[in-house]
Amino acid sequence: MDCGHDLSHDQFENLDKHSQWGIDFLERYAKFVKERLEIEQTYAKQLRSLVKKYCPKRPKDDEPRFTSCLSFYSILNELNDYAGQREVVAEEMGHKVYGELMRYSQDLKAERKHHLQEGRKAQQYLDQCWKHMDNSKKKFERECKEAEKSQLIYERLDNDINATKSEVEKAKSQLYLRQHMAEESKNEYAAQLQNFNSEQWKHFNVAIPQIFKNLQDMDERRTVKLGEMYRSFAEVERRVIPIISKCLEGMVTAAKNVNERRDSGIVVESFKSGFEPPGDFPFEDFSQNIQRTGSDGTIGTPKTEGGKPDPKHAVSRTKNKLWLFGKKPKAPTLEDLSHLPPEQRRKKLQQRIDELNKELQKEMDQRDALNKMKDVYEKNPQMGDPGSLQPKISETICNMEKLRSEIHKNEVTFPEDHPEGSYTDDHSQEHRSPPQPDPHEFDDEFDDDDPLPAIGHCKALYSFDGSNEGTLVMKENEVLYVIEEDKGDGWTRVRKQGGEEGYVPTSYVEITLEKNSKGAVTYI
Repeated sequence: MDCGHDLSHDQFENLDKHSQWGIDFLERYAKFVKERLEIEQTYAKQLRSLVKKYCPKRPKDDEPRFTSCLSFYSILNELNDYAGQREVVAEEMGHKVYGELMRYSQDLKAERKHHLQEGRKAQQYLDQCWKHMDNSKKKFERECKEAEKSQLIYERLDNDINATKSEVEKAKSQLYLRQHMAEESKNEYAAQLQNFNSEQWKHFNVAIPQIFKNLQDMDERRTVKLGEMYRSFAEVERRVIPIISKCLEGMVTAAKNVNERRDSGIVVESFKSGFEPPGDFPFEDFSQNIQRTGSDGTIGTPKTEGGKPDPKHAVSRTKNKLWLFGKKPKAPTLEDLSHLPPEQRRKKLQQRIDELNKELQKEMDQRDALNKMKDVYEKNPQMGDPGSLQPKISETICNMEKLRSEIHKNEVTFPEDHPEGSYTDDHSQEHRSPPQPDPHEFDDEFDDDDPLPAIGHCKALYSFDGSNEGTLVMKENEVLYVIEEDKGDGWTRVRKQGGEEGYVPTSYVEITLEKNSKGAVTYI
């Protein structure tokens, strides 16, 4: 074909390459957005893991109430919300940018394929028209040559005197036939040429420009779409900025809420002992028995009011108390918390009593529910056996008795308010514990060659660890001798089969006294 056809083909190939490059670039940007949102997802996940790592795992009641701690937990909450906004950014980028780009890319590929197919069809049709025209042209050329050849033969025979008339007529007929065929080929060639020229004009002035315009529109729409996606990419980030700003403002507010005075007050309230500072040491005059000689100007010694000072009292008042900044003496962790200062002991005991009351209330609610169910079963036997609930009811009542015993023991141990308390107060007497006013007192009792006679026996309802001095370890269902009744302090003195003696909680045993002592009395 001519150069116009080659030019059209080259332009078509160039547009094919450019449109493919445009789609590749769009998908490259889509890949960039995908990697960007994956970074956001990873960032948000790491932030949430960080918050979870540093969030308190203990119950809120056990957490420090310091403003510095509360502010830090507030910052963790704000950071968790901040991580949520990063997740929103990732989700919006995935849906409104990456997802939209991939959908548009598929549409773009389909549209490009359609336009290229239309271009190829137009080119193939034009090639077909050109082939028809070229064939008719070649045929016309052949027929003209054949006609010229027939004319030369006719003229040669017509001028030849030796040629017969039939030969001349035959050559003449052949010449007419060839001339007729050449004329028809000429007409056919003219028609095909006219048709090709017409189709070629349509091809280069209508079909191809329209296809090129469609490809141009497609490419421009792709460019516009990229611009919109660039803007959406930024808008996704911009939409979360107000919420992120609120998270940061919350962190700043949490920082402002840190109050050193309030934290110090909490420390004081939590650890104040209730002791008062020790009094002054009295002057101990060891020179009173020495006869004074010399002038009256000798410097005298200060006298204490009430006569001779009591150094034993002074020492006992301060013994093991002056450990504010020194080494605190080790104290055993006693069940009655007698090793704690009064104020702390009072708080711990009250906390223990409150917890026991809550457990007791739960058991009482369960007992009431079981009794109601038992009544329903008794009225409607088809619904269940009332006797099947009795073991559970008995167990619940037993638990209630244990809890009541524990509550009573802690209430008896609960210290009274001593506003005049100080470091020198003997806090071992502020609670009812196994009688131990003096360790040697038990020694006198237990080391007596003649042990006290048993006045009865008892059976252990519960196990007792006997961790306090003067107490006795016992196991559940163990039988012991009673050698001294409860004097109102909640403790009973008992003796084991092997002769070991000590005190056990009265509420932990079932006591039976002998008839010859108190009469047949059994109580818990």
